Amino acid sequence: MERQIIGKCRKQLTFVVLFNFLFWFLLLYFYSEFSVGKNPIALFGNNFGNSDNPQESNFVHLHENSLEPNTQLPDMGNNQSNEEIRDVKNVTKTESSNIRSRNWDTSTAKNVFQAEDDGFESVHQISVSEKELEPDNNQMQAHSRDNEAKFVEVSGSENGEESENEVAPNVNGNKNAPTITKQSSREKKRGAESDVVDRSCLGRYVYVHDLPKKFNEDLLKNCRSLSNWTDMCEFTSNLGLGPRLPNFVKVYSKYGWFATNQFLLEVIFHNRMKQYRCLTKNSSMASAIFVPYYAGLDVARYLWGSNTSMRDSGSLQLVKWLREKPEWKKMWGRDHFMVAGRITWDFRRLTDGDFDWGSKLMLLPESRNMTILTIESSPWSNNDYAIPYPTYFHPSKDIEVFQWQNRMRRQKRRFLFSFAGAARPNLQDSIRSEIIAQCQASRRKCKLLDCDSHSNKCYKPVFVMKMFQSSVFCLQPAGDSYTRRSAFDSILAGCIPVFFHPGSAYVQYLWHLPKDHTKYSVFIPAFDIKKGNISIERTLHRIPKHKIRAMREEVISLIPKVIYADPSSRLETLDDAFDIAVKGVLERVSRVEREMREGKSSSFDYLEELSWKYNLLGTVQKEHEWDPFFART
Repeated sequence: MERQIIGKCRKQLTFVVLFNFLFWFLLLYFYSEFSVGKNPIALFGNNFGNSDNPQESNFVHLHENSLEPNTQLPDMGNNQSNEEIRDVKNVTKTESSNIRSRNWDTSTAKNVFQAEDDGFESVHQISVSEKELEPDNNQMQAHSRDNEAKFVEVSGSENGEESENEVAPNVNGNKNAPTITKQSSREKKRGAESDVVDRSCLGRYVYVHDLPKKFNEDLLKNCRSLSNWTDMCEFTSNLGLGPRLPNFVKVYSKYGWFATNQFLLEVIFHNRMKQYRCLTKNSSMASAIFVPYYAGLDVARYLWGSNTSMRDSGSLQLVKWLREKPEWKKMWGRDHFMVAGRITWDFRRLTDGDFDWGSKLMLLPESRNMTILTIESSPWSNNDYAIPYPTYFHPSKDIEVFQWQNRMRRQKRRFLFSFAGAARPNLQDSIRSEIIAQCQASRRKCKLLDCDSHSNKCYKPVFVMKMFQSSVFCLQPAGDSYTRRSAFDSILAGCIPVFFHPGSAYVQYLWHLPKDHTKYSVFIPAFDIKKGNISIERTLHRIPKHKIRAMREEVISLIPKVIYADPSSRLETLDDAFDIAVKGVLERVSRVEREMREGKSSSFDYLEELSWKYNLLGTVQKEHEWDPFFART
C-alpha cells in the first residue's frame, strides 16, 4: 500500500516539474519574441556570433517613459536641443531600412530600429551617403572601416561607456550652431564635408568669411588710431559695447547698460553673428555669406587729412580678396552682406579729389552686388539698407527687456516735448535754430538740452536718457545727415519721436519700424517749420490723449526691435535688431536668387534714384506728398 502511494506521488512530482519547465521555457520564448523585438536566434546570434568586437553592436536604448516631465535628454557633446534630437529620431525611423552595420543584416537592423514600438528608442544621427549603403555584403566586410556610419547616440548606459562616435567642434563655440560630424576616409578622399542639417535652419544658414585679421581684429588692436579726438579703446571693450554705465541716479535698470559708441555697430554685429544659431562652415549650405569687415572703423582713420588712396585702400583690398574666393562665383556676391557702421555718405565719394569726402566702398562694382547694412542708407540707392543705431541698452535676458518696458509704461512725464542738440547755422536747410527757439518760448512745456553749451551734458547718457524719460514727445530734426542716434534713444525711453523729414526714419528702417509711421511718431514737415507757419507746441497739444497712449504703447513695443542684445548671450523669445536685420538680408538674397533664375538682370526695373519710393510703397508710378523731400537737383 505504501509503495503504491509513493509511486503515485513520484508520478505527480514528475508531472509538476515537466509542467514548470515547459511553462518557463514558453515564458522566456514569448518574452524574447515580443518584448525585445527579435526572435531568439537573431538575439543570440548578434550577441555572441560577433563577439570579436562586441562594442560595435551595442546600441544603448533610452526608455522614453522612464523620464519625468521636463527632464532633459543627456548631452553627449553634440550640443543639440531635445527638439533636434527628436527630429533626428524621426529621420532615423524613416531611413533605418537603408542603414547597415558591419555585423548586422538588413532584417536585424530593421528589428532594432523598430524597438521603439515596444517602449524603447534608439536615436542616431546619420552621416553616410546612400551610395555607400548599397547591399553588397562582401564589399561591406572588406571595407567596413571606410564605410561605417557615424552614429551620435543618446546614452543611457549604466556602465558609463562613451560612444565611439566623434563630433567635430561647433562653429565659434556656439552651442546651437550646426554640428559637423567627422567624415569617413572615403569621404575625405573625395573632399566632401558631411553636415548634420538642422531642419529649422534650412534657408537660414549663414557662412562667415574668415577674413585676414587686418580687416577686423587688427583694427581693434590698434584702437588708438581709430579717432583723432576720442579714445576708442575704451569703447571697443566688452565686445564693442563699451564700459558699463553706473546707475547712481537710478536712470537705468540694474543690468545691461553700457556707454556704447554709435560707430561700433560693426563690432557688435560681428560678435552677435558668432552667437547666431544657424552658422555653418559649409558654404554650399549657406543662404547668405557674411563679410566681417569693419569698414567704418577702417575709413574713420583717414576721413580727415588723408588722400583718397589711403581711404580706399582697405575697400579695394577687400573686394580683391573676395573675388578670389569660390563662394563669390556662386552669385557674384549677391548673396554676400556686410555692416558698415557709419552713415552711407562716408562710403559714397563721387570723385577722386582729395578734398571730396569719404571712400568709394559702396560705389565699387563688387559692392554694388552686395547688401550693405548701415546706420543710415541712401534714399536713391539700392544696395544699402539702414538698421538701427546702437543704443545704451544691451540686455542678456528677455526678462530685462520686459522689466524695462513696464518701467517706461509707468514713467511720469513732466514735459510735453524736449530736444537734445545744437544749432547748425552753417547748414542752409537746417531747422534746428527754429526748433531751439520754439522750445525756449514754450517755457515749462519743453525741456532743452543745448549741446552748444560747455557742460557737455549731451555726451553723457544719463542726462539724455533722464530727459527723454520725462518727456511725452522727443523732437528729432535732421542734423549733419538725415538720421540721428537720438531717435532710437527716445524710443528706448518710451518717448514718442517727432520727425521733420521722411528721410530721418520712414524710408530708412523698413525692417525695424512700422511702415505706418502714424502709429509710433508725429510728422511735422520741415518746410512749415522753416517758414514759421506752424507751432510745435500747439500741434502736439491737439493730439487726443487716447491717441498719445496708443502711440506710446507702440513705441514701447518697438524697444526689443531697436536694441542689440549683449553678444555674450542670446535672447530666448524676442527678436532684437540683429535678428531682424539677418532675416531681412536672407529674404532679400532669396528674392535676388529667384530673379536670377528667372533671367532678370537686376532686382529693380525702375530708376534707382526712386528706390525710397519703391521700397516704401512697392511702386514708383504714383505721386507722393514726400516727392519734394527727395527731389534731386
